[in-house]
Amino acid sequence: MSERRARGPLQRVQRRSRELQGQVEALRAESAAATPGQREELWLRCTQLKKLVEENTNALHALKKADEPAPVGNYSQRKEEEEKLLLKLSQQLQKLVLVLDQDNVTKNSAGDEAHQKGPHAEEGNEEEEESEDEESEEEDTEEDDDDEEKLLDDPNVRECVAVGNFDAQQEGDLTFVKGEILLIHDKKADGWWVAENSKGERGLVPRTYLAVPKEEEESQEESEEHIEVVDETADGTEIKKRTDSHWSAVRAIAENDTVEVLTTTGAVPAGFRPSMLFQLLQEGEEFRASSYLQPELTPSQLAFKDLVWNSERNTIHPRPTRVSLIVTLCSCKMIPLPGTGVQVLSRHVRLCLFDGSRVLSNIHTVRATWLPKNPQTWTFSPRVMGILPSLLDGDTFVRSNSLSSDIGILFELGITYKCNSTGERGELSCGWAFLKLFTSSGIPVPSKMYELVLSGGTPYERGVEVDPSISRRAGSGVFQQFMSLRKQPVLLVKVKSPSVHSKDILNFLPETLIGGMCYIHLLVFYRQILGDALLKDRMSMQSTDLICNPVLATFPQLLDQPDLMDALRNAWADKERTLKRIEKRDQEFLKSAFVLVYHDSVFPLLCSTFLPSYRWAEEEVELSRWKVIHDFLKRSREKDGALEYLLSSENTHRAFDISELAYDFLGEVRENNPGE
Repeated sequence: MSERRARGPLQRVQRRSRELQGQVEALRAESAAATPGQREELWLRCTQLKKLVEENTNALHALKKADEPAPVGNYSQRKEEEEKLLLKLSQQLQKLVLVLDQDNVTKNSAGDEAHQKGPHAEEGNEEEEESEDEESEEEDTEEDDDDEEKLLDDPNVRECVAVGNFDAQQEGDLTFVKGEILLIHDKKADGWWVAENSKGERGLVPRTYLAVPKEEEESQEESEEHIEVVDETADGTEIKKRTDSHWSAVRAIAENDTVEVLTTTGAVPAGFRPSMLFQLLQEGEEFRASSYLQPELTPSQLAFKDLVWNSERNTIHPRPTRVSLIVTLCSCKMIPLPGTGVQVLSRHVRLCLFDGSRVLSNIHTVRATWLPKNPQTWTFSPRVMGILPSLLDGDTFVRSNSLSSDIGILFELGITYKCNSTGERGELSCGWAFLKLFTSSGIPVPSKMYELVLSGGTPYERGVEVDPSISRRAGSGVFQQFMSLRKQPVLLVKVKSPSVHSKDILNFLPETLIGGMCYIHLLVFYRQILGDALLKDRMSMQSTDLICNPVLATFPQLLDQPDLMDALRNAWADKERTLKRIEKRDQEFLKSAFVLVYHDSVFPLLCSTFLPSYRWAEEEVELSRWKVIHDFLKRSREKDGALEYLLSSENTHRAFDISELAYDFLGEVRENNPGE
């Protein structure tokens, strides 16, 4: 008899996965019919199974095709299918852990309540006799508690004492013990205050764990008549707001009365908030891609940090970065719908790099599509005739050289709405999710599909659900809890490393930038032309004269007007189809051809009086702009250029001077950011 062939590493992982799958299914079946006394044991089994699934997942990630003793067909596909199965098992176990854990908490709290009620039932007569005294004591206690609450919220009371132990729940929280004195630097409306301990460590602490020291109460009562409420510290210096955490945008959200009215009337779920990322975009150019596309100066401001000339290849140096990823937005599921009094103009996802307190990149927007029969599901990158509009492209590149250990991608789902009664427009966040890009040991997260559960509120709020009514309607049984968890809104994204060819192209871009994969070749042209103008053709490196170059002066505007970017993509695609193979290999020829295409396509449109100003999520304006763009591109192709169109008496263009066509690199460069 021939010996049985030994299983390869992948087969062993697959067999282990099937065993775990059977155990998970059995555990789920037992949980559905479990009695309260069995749930603690099931919870322990569930956590053990979850660890085993994680171990098998790690073993799968460590596998290589070269480790197989014999050739394996469709190795990558089998490995990917196995990864999906393990991810599904992990999610099922995570949901089961939450359900069983919640059942245990409910059981314990019910037991405590029964324990408290038992003695009272036996001593009912004594309670009736002493009820009047207790009521008066309770009233006095409530009044004292109210006074303490008011004193705790007083902005002049900066020292507080911890009334209990608190362990940091996540990065940015401050751990403390009962009795510890904390110095409060900022009392936030969401109940998480910025505090400092005796060691000088700062972080967020929950207000409910704090109280005013007794000495502070007495001194406050003695000097109450002489206190003038001012926003100053004891030494007279002003308390500065946390600009690093974008609290200006959060404050604008908190002061938005319109959303509060919509929430109160039930027009939107309680977890919706005004969009924080939209607020940041409205504040200026700081978080726009047009700003991050510009070169960055070194700390000495004597050279460019991310734009260096390569004299051997006669072009700019490629610059690899710590973070270089392709993120694909796949779908959003179970997104709550606003009420009938609100008209939705746009559904979209805004994403940026985030470290828990600061936005570290530009904010990129991708518009979602949806079907009327299933409006709670959003999808991306739909099939269209011709090229896919860049605004709908779900494939996004992410680049950053930030050294932050907490860096990740912040996803904010949003809608642009219009109130039917008042006609008022606004931007709402329908939830957010954060995907950390590095583990605690500094290892990049694996390339795979991620299912991110959305949180409500803003990224600076904790424990807020997108739609709290889902949890309230859920029953106490395991099955009802499972159904409740399945109704929670989620975002599906796929993270992968770029191919060698894509990485070579991305390395010509700025060190920090997020954008659509569909137009990276156009961004590279701009950076190469920028390098020529600043590093090769400038008469002197000390010269700060204006550079007369319409492409450099106007191209960044296209990043804020995606329909014009699509027009340039169309025009360049038409030009590429006419190029010979030898011409496609000549970088200098390609750059000159790109400049000609730019002048014959989008540049005249930027100055045209027929093109309406770009307005976000206004369908009539978007259709009107696209008609003007389409007609112009059609005539430009027919006439072999835009010259006849520009000289025609039928067309008018807004007046401009030479300064609008000149590139002022000192006015455009980004300041060096030490945090990156």
